[in-house]
Amino acid sequence: MTIAKRYISSLIVTVSLVAPAAIIAKAAAQEANAQVRVYDKDHKDYHNWDDNENHYWEQYQTEHHMKAHEFSKANKKEQSEYWNWRHEHPDGK
Repeated sequence: MTIAKRYISSLIVTVSLVAPAAIIAKAAAQEANAQVRVYDKDHKDYHNWDDNENHYWEQYQTEHHMKAHEFSKANKKEQSEYWNWRHEHPDGK
């Protein structure tokens, strides 16, 4: 009976120590895959493409009377012009 109690106690302790680490590791992996970074070759920097950047992309298209489309579908010249515009319109202005 004593051996069974030790086995069960060891099992409970092991599960209680491993479970939180497994949950944290899984959450970190999902967050890492969600981020999209876009390189601006003219300014030699990276930009995180998120909802905020998507908002500015839509604003840029509206100001330049462009048909709505995704940034990834834009040609290189259009992307370059957007990054030039974006550097002139930083967040909060």
